[in-house]
Amino acid sequence: MKKRVGCAVIGLGRIGTLLEEDSLREKPCTHAGAIHTDPDSMLLGGCDIDEKRCRTFSERWNGVPVFSRVDDLIEAVNPDIVCVATPPETHLPIIESVLQTSVRLVICEKPLAPKAAEAAQIARYHQGGRVKIMTNHERRYSADYLRVRDHIVSHTFGELLSIGSRVYMGERRPVLEMILDDGTHLIDILRFLTGSELTDVHAELLEGDRGDTLFVRCNGGAVPLWMEFGAGRDHIVFELDLSFSEGRIRIGNGLYEEYMSDNSPYYEHMKSLIPTGAEGPRQTGYFSNMLCDAVACAIDVSREPRSTAVDGYRSIQFIDRVRELVGMYEKLYFC
Repeated sequence: MKKRVGCAVIGLGRIGTLLEEDSLREKPCTHAGAIHTDPDSMLLGGCDIDEKRCRTFSERWNGVPVFSRVDDLIEAVNPDIVCVATPPETHLPIIESVLQTSVRLVICEKPLAPKAAEAAQIARYHQGGRVKIMTNHERRYSADYLRVRDHIVSHTFGELLSIGSRVYMGERRPVLEMILDDGTHLIDILRFLTGSELTDVHAELLEGDRGDTLFVRCNGGAVPLWMEFGAGRDHIVFELDLSFSEGRIRIGNGLYEEYMSDNSPYYEHMKSLIPTGAEGPRQTGYFSNMLCDAVACAIDVSREPRSTAVDGYRSIQFIDRVRELVGMYEKLYFC
């Protein structure tokens, strides 16, 4: 019988465990939930400085042991994988503590760190080979985004010519906080879809009565990209609009649409974009697929994760460049 890979969760808040109670979200949607439902892994314990969260975690996951200190957790349960779901400023010291143990792999939540220098150090630890470090850029594992990547590679809709994107996260969320917390996902998936680093960065921050708007323009290889981060809305939006020479794809949270160029029903001797009727997958597997990759990498030391600490560093590096361009670097870090 194959031995199951032992896992532990550090940080027992929303993404660590609590979002599993959201009845509308695709499950699993947390680290604990993914471990619990994966046949090849086993949830051994959790860690948090909040006693109430520890009690809730243990009750929710069949009495698994909980600890207030990372060292005590690892010494007691000896996990192969630890999931770090704590605030970004704690990621580096936790990972440095884990480096002294027998843990094989760390799944670290995004953003990897609040500053590029710290993220670069975490990336160096991954490259050093003592322990593999993944960044939880979950869209790399999501079936809908993987389908889009296949369409790009196979030229289903012709050549990819541009990608527009927008992120809105509520009325009062500062956009410079938004780009760090939610923009990391957008920046990473743009790198993943284009297969390129993001270069030639231009950014402008516009102030408004209902909140600021940040516009970013760059290139992903030969593909022009633009991003908009905006406040003032009473709803959330995470959306990409991919324009091809012979079609279009729109994808985002709760959104998947494909269009193919065909003879126009509106104009003679012209073409229009016609919906193909394709629907997004009912289950994207974004969290479960990520954990499967982690388990495989913990077993096979030669395997490289799909989303590494280097990818996490690249996102923070890009964000630092944007903040420098709009002159708001210090404001975000120290407000």
